[in-house]
Amino acid sequence: MGTPIFIRNASQLVTLQGSSDAPRVKGEMSELGIIEKGSVWIEDGVIQAVGTDVELFEKYSGRLGEADVVDATGKLVTPGLIDPHTHLVFAGSRENEFNMRLQGATYMEIMNSGGGIYATTRRTQSATHEELFQEGYERLNQFLRHGVTTVEAKSGYGMEWETELKQLEVAKQLNDKHVIDVVSTFMGAHAVPKEYKQNPDEFVRLLIEEMIPKVAKLGLAEFNDVFCEHGVFTPEQSKQILEAGLRYGLIPKIHADEIEPYEGAELAAEVGAISADHLLKASEKGMKAMADKGVVGVLLPGTAYFLMAESANGRKMVDLGVPVALSTDCNPGSSPTVSLPFIMNLGCLKMGMTPAEVITATTINAAHAINRWREIGSLEVGKKGDVTIFNVGNYMKLQYSYGVNHTDTVVKNGQVVVRGGQLVEELSLS
Repeated sequence: MGTPIFIRNASQLVTLQGSSDAPRVKGEMSELGIIEKGSVWIEDGVIQAVGTDVELFEKYSGRLGEADVVDATGKLVTPGLIDPHTHLVFAGSRENEFNMRLQGATYMEIMNSGGGIYATTRRTQSATHEELFQEGYERLNQFLRHGVTTVEAKSGYGMEWETELKQLEVAKQLNDKHVIDVVSTFMGAHAVPKEYKQNPDEFVRLLIEEMIPKVAKLGLAEFNDVFCEHGVFTPEQSKQILEAGLRYGLIPKIHADEIEPYEGAELAAEVGAISADHLLKASEKGMKAMADKGVVGVLLPGTAYFLMAESANGRKMVDLGVPVALSTDCNPGSSPTVSLPFIMNLGCLKMGMTPAEVITATTINAAHAINRWREIGSLEVGKKGDVTIFNVGNYMKLQYSYGVNHTDTVVKNGQVVVRGGQLVEELSLS
């Protein structure tokens, strides 16, 4: 049993209470369940009570001496932020490609010339398990400093079994060793290896008949993802890969309609994917199909920003009834950032979403995108004690004062892990 945490007297306590079995859509995304001068009592890692400070002080006044009392006066308190789409485990960086793009090269031109995903794959293949773990651990520390308490992590920088396995094993170790929860996705279908370019169907066969069964048998991933894009995997190939994963109990996800319209959103609805991600070029037909099936649209405005492309139409998706989530897409080539708060800023400034909607998109809807809504994503009795406290007085100022990390305190599983914007000492790898 750990020390109880009593978060007291928040200027605004964003609870998102009343969450249903489905992600929030349309007007529901603006219903934040705010309690003015709100407080939370967490014990044994679980939220025990949520209400006004007056109510909780009366209930727990006899136990204040045993609690870690966190004064949230003048601050905004939200559920711990959730990042539902990252490529957490990789080696190296690609700042040279950033310079190439500034001089006119496109993302796909760089990739097709041997850069892009292929460059990171070479670095990741040659990196040791320990090197990948240390890089990933420090990345998670940076996520934590930005208020993130859960991340999804994809493989995909292997393109052959040994490195895919290494990435998944490192992700599992990070989940075991770091305070942040790491949820794993197998993405062997991130790109077609160069040796299979003339026969991509053979690589699809390798994924379906060899890699996916091994991943499922080892229990190293919960989801199966594919990059459905012109020049990568066709909709037909993508469907085969996702349906193969389903046969082995892996929940489908899909990188859809990022570079060109390619019916990825439609495919996500057809196969019952839990999410379709990117969606910069998604058709209205595809958006409506996703809305009908409740497929979460995980939007990545930082990727569009970094690639100097037009963002996905988040406003239209919300209005059509697509349940929208937001993510950093943290990766070395198209979104080298861990700042989910900045992504929230971009959700407002580049996609027309409101400050309330982007909070929903990085909490309860993000939890739905990774099948964790029963445990996290809202401040409700019985859920994990995952809380982020921002040094702003209300949720609108969090987006108004953009490009600033306002994270003050982070509580994960009922333990204060960031205080005053700094990691607690125990999280140091040294």
